[in-house]
Amino acid sequence: MDNRAEVREFLSTRRGRITPEQAGIELYGGRRRVPGLRRDEVARLAGVSVDYYTRLERGNLSGVSDSVLDAIARALELDQAEHEHLYNLTRAANTSDRKRATNTPTPDVKPVLQHLLDAITAAPAFIGNNRMDIVAANTLGFALYADMYRGAARPANHSRFIFLDPRAHNFYPDWDRAANVNVAILRREAGRNPHDKGIAELVGELSMRSDEFRTRWATHNVRRHYSGAKSFLHSVVGLLELNYQAMELEDNPGHTLTVYPAIPGSPSEEALKLLASWAATENIGEFGRNPRMQHVKPQ
Repeated sequence: MDNRAEVREFLSTRRGRITPEQAGIELYGGRRRVPGLRRDEVARLAGVSVDYYTRLERGNLSGVSDSVLDAIARALELDQAEHEHLYNLTRAANTSDRKRATNTPTPDVKPVLQHLLDAITAAPAFIGNNRMDIVAANTLGFALYADMYRGAARPANHSRFIFLDPRAHNFYPDWDRAANVNVAILRREAGRNPHDKGIAELVGELSMRSDEFRTRWATHNVRRHYSGAKSFLHSVVGLLELNYQAMELEDNPGHTLTVYPAIPGSPSEEALKLLASWAATENIGEFGRNPRMQHVKPQ
């Protein structure tokens, strides 16, 4: 990906969303040519010269100090994910010995991690990589995402499912939110791994095949995604309202463990019990683990 273009578009979109009123800038009449802040206003808020900020927004982050980045983050009211993204873009711009991008297949997870997943029996759990693939799961995890496994392609991929499979519109009660979050996570991962060929190919494929993805990708939104709540409309057990916790696996860089527990005593907890029974009857775990087996049977 073009780092200069990424920097330019990220900073200009962040600047464009903040009104002078939000930034505490007094207006003295006259028609403004931009809805958000002007470059000179951001420079003043950050305590740098207009020429210097203009250079940065044009994509030249070489040699910029952390203190300047922090000042710009404050001026643009960046949240934690956006602040981190700016640092990632800067690191990419200042890396001299860039690693050659390779098309390395996603490796299988260590057996001990699959054992960990299998020990989680009351909640869906899976391990994903930074390309939005599900690379391992427990039986409930495969059952939750059964619609993603109805095709033969492996590994199953969240982004392709959301933007290329019509079933996703039923699976996610708030599809727009799911789509926005997915793109924001993928944009963050692209910033953290700017030379990952797999991420670049995924973004290229989705940009070519989905107007919905292309529109969202152009917003340059980023998001941290470690805890919260999600809703799913499963084709077998109906509505599932689940919390989630995600943690990065330090010994497996680029991989994250995510668990979806239900609130004890809730209807979703009962629905997960029904899902577990269905998964055992249909042998869903083996469909997910073994790409050579017939894909999950439609309902």
